[in-house]
Amino acid sequence: MSNKLTVTQASVLGANATGFGYLIEHDAGYISPEDKRNLPFINEMKKLESGDQALAEPYYVYAVLQKYGVKNRNGRIYPEDILKPKVEDYRKLVDDRRAVGELDHPESSVISGDRISHNIVEMWWEGNVLMGKLEILMTPGFINLGIASTLGDHVGNLLRHKIKVGVSSRGVGSVEDVQGIQLVQNDFELICWDVVTNPSTPGSWIFHDMNKSKDFKEEIAENKNTLIKGLDDFLLG
Repeated sequence: MSNKLTVTQASVLGANATGFGYLIEHDAGYISPEDKRNLPFINEMKKLESGDQALAEPYYVYAVLQKYGVKNRNGRIYPEDILKPKVEDYRKLVDDRRAVGELDHPESSVISGDRISHNIVEMWWEGNVLMGKLEILMTPGFINLGIASTLGDHVGNLLRHKIKVGVSSRGVGSVEDVQGIQLVQNDFELICWDVVTNPSTPGSWIFHDMNKSKDFKEEIAENKNTLIKGLDDFLLG
């Protein structure tokens, strides 16, 4: 029976496992607040703190998406000749504005419309590192009032607080042990990159800056303050 026929029955391949299944790499990449390209987004988010007018769209952040030729935390290596062609295939989704992902992905090959939080609008290679430009998909309610009603809104709120956030790849395919090395095989199919808040993987986060110890204060109109403070308590408490 082919892998395509068994994909709905596939399970997640854990660390150092071989065979066919879902390949979820929690340490695929990260978004760094120290990257100067991310400062416009962070500064725009600060408007919610001061009660300024509605935020300006669109909202972009830059991220490390994945690497080839490097063993990840699951003990797997994505060879250059496997990952690069799959990334090229994925560019079709980028061009069509369909390169979407979720917040805290499920263990599934399906991307759920009501869980979409971002869309990748550009990808490029810097050596063996795949970089990406992500548009955070936030609603008018969050942009104007700070009311989070979608997962894109929640990502925006987490980022404005500089909460640690990572990037996780999601795919399906086979892994084989080749002389003690777990290599991803050419039947690998890339599903998407998700934004994750799972704190189990070092080095895959958006980190707090050194001023994070300073208490966060809402300095906005009273009606907005109540809404956002309640959201902060829910997400951060």
